Amino acid sequence: MKKIIIILTLLVVGAYLYFQQPPAEQVKKSRPIPNVVVTKAEIQPIRDEVEALGTSKANESITVTPKVTEVVTEVNFNDGELVQKGRLLVQLQDSEQLARVTVAKVKVKDHQRELERIRTLVTSQTIAELERDRLQTLIDTAKAELAQAQSALKDRRISAPFSGALGLRQVSVGALVSPGNAITTLDDISVIKLDFSVPERFLQALALGKQVEATAVAFDGEVFEGKVVSIDSRINPKTRAVIVRAKIPNPKQRLLPGMLMKVKLIKTSRDALILPESAIIPIQDRHYVYVVNDEGVIEQKQVSLGLRKRGWVEIIDGVVLNEHVVIRGLLKVRPGDKVKVTFSERFSFLKQASVEPVV
Repeated sequence: MKKIIIILTLLVVGAYLYFQQPPAEQVKKSRPIPNVVVTKAEIQPIRDEVEALGTSKANESITVTPKVTEVVTEVNFNDGELVQKGRLLVQLQDSEQLARVTVAKVKVKDHQRELERIRTLVTSQTIAELERDRLQTLIDTAKAELAQAQSALKDRRISAPFSGALGLRQVSVGALVSPGNAITTLDDISVIKLDFSVPERFLQALALGKQVEATAVAFDGEVFEGKVVSIDSRINPKTRAVIVRAKIPNPKQRLLPGMLMKVKLIKTSRDALILPESAIIPIQDRHYVYVVNDEGVIEQKQVSLGLRKRGWVEIIDGVVLNEHVVIRGLLKVRPGDKVKVTFSERFSFLKQASVEPVV
């Protein structure tokens, strides 16, 4: 009997407590409105580019060597000096050649004087024309000897064939030099040639005049601009790439031959609608974004992507200009949720954002 009374008492107390509970919706605490960071969908200039590594070369470059074997009598340059075209760099021993030039000139003048003396006699038929022809032959021969002597004399004067910067001096006065012996180097670096490889899949995008931007480790953050001037006629069968040559103005001659440079070949440049890549929600083979409407409610939209790079992506379809797109806080919200909006900072590098095809 006591057990029955205890059980009934427990049932009465339980029923009382149950009916004293407030409604579930009253117990349930109201969910706080989440904060999200959004950005405006805006039109920005973008570039489709190809990145490569290139090696700088001088516009013109030679190793200065003599044409003949002779002794150096003068050295008229210093290491690293800038010289103009025609500047005498090295003088070789030329006394013998000077003498030969003098002898040849004397012969020419002597034969010419003799020809002038008999010219009137030939006209009056006092002397046969054969004698005049013989003298003319002697004159032509003497002139040829003179030209030969002058050429040999010129070979003893080593001059700069073009304007540029000299390298290190490799000879001294009194040294005997021969063809092939390096005297110095001469480089025209007022313009730098930059050769770089481009994969063959980009062949259709290559054209003369395309803009390139290059950077070098020696000049951190500085961009050197140039244009494509030639494209190799063959594709390397091992690398499946073609060599492209660009020219970069170098008026201050800061860039030197042999430098390794990072190159960006600008294929196309246009205006497009772009968003931070953090706004994209990939689901299988589709892409979505969360958009905050005018009432502060989350809407999910499917988008089509174009080009992307370095955290930025082109939106081809699905988002319109000036829509507020969520870029941070995506995991805290779902479509239909009401949110508080905070706008993201605008970064200057957004403009001119470079892009590449979406993989």
